[in-house]
Amino acid sequence: MVEVEHWNTLRLRIYICENDRWEGKPLYKAIVEKLREIGIAGATVYRGIYGFGKKSRVHSADVMRLSTDLPIVIEVVDRGYKIEKAIHEIKPMITDGMITVEPTIVVWVGTREEVSKFEEDAVREL
Repeated sequence: MVEVEHWNTLRLRIYICENDRWEGKPLYKAIVEKLREIGIAGATVYRGIYGFGKKSRVHSADVMRLSTDLPIVIEVVDRGYKIEKAIHEIKPMITDGMITVEPTIVVWVGTREEVSKFEEDAVREL
């Protein structure tokens, strides 16, 4: 295994609600499909069990509640230019939510072939 550090990366987080929709499908699914389509390295969707947003309405996975409109967070880590492209593509899909971006350092471990491809892509970025 080979290890590589990449310092020109960003973490993108998208905060929405479980019941948010885009063109008839759950918004989180539509966003992940769009991210995959534009070539983002990967995305993970987290479903919150408890929280509140800007309207101070509590969202809970409590069994006693009739509706479940739980918080959803989609997290992505990729190179800066790809994150910028992702934001441009997904921002119009979100009518009520929040997007955050922060710098992050990637310490990535993989085979020599995977790392070579990763490094070649980094050179193309310049």
